[in-house]
Amino acid sequence: MSTNTNTIAIINGPNINFLGIREPDIYGPDSYDNLCEYIREYTETVPLRFFQSNHEGGLIDYIQQCYHDKVAGIVINPGALTHYSYALRDAIASVGIPCIEVHLSNIHSREEFRHKSVTAAVCCGQICGLGMYGYLLAIYALENLIGERSFDNAVQE
Repeated sequence: MSTNTNTIAIINGPNINFLGIREPDIYGPDSYDNLCEYIREYTETVPLRFFQSNHEGGLIDYIQQCYHDKVAGIVINPGALTHYSYALRDAIASVGIPCIEVHLSNIHSREEFRHKSVTAAVCCGQICGLGMYGYLLAIYALENLIGERSFDNAVQE
């Protein structure tokens, strides 16, 4: 799929809007707004779109809209949908947009049910356990994958 833009969509699933409130010992003390500001601060030259929904259908609709809008890449934290949403998996696969799955915590060191990701197989890669920095790494990786090297701030910090 050719793209007319170098925009990267940052898509967050269920409960990500409750960062700082929900289990801060696992997900950190920062709020969702802090996460978005952190990403914006280090990716000033990258056009970004942010979207968060607690609803599977809303996430699927947004991913399909990314296709119509010719978004260049997607960073997605599907939250708990990671582990069972074949509908979300199919939406990611169907749009043909490079996608990187991100998790704030290390899902492989947590409860057994979190070890399996049904969405990772249709993504270019998965980053987990690095907190908010994982989002920056995902954006950097997408920049390399789509050939737009305008993002350098995070690797210089």
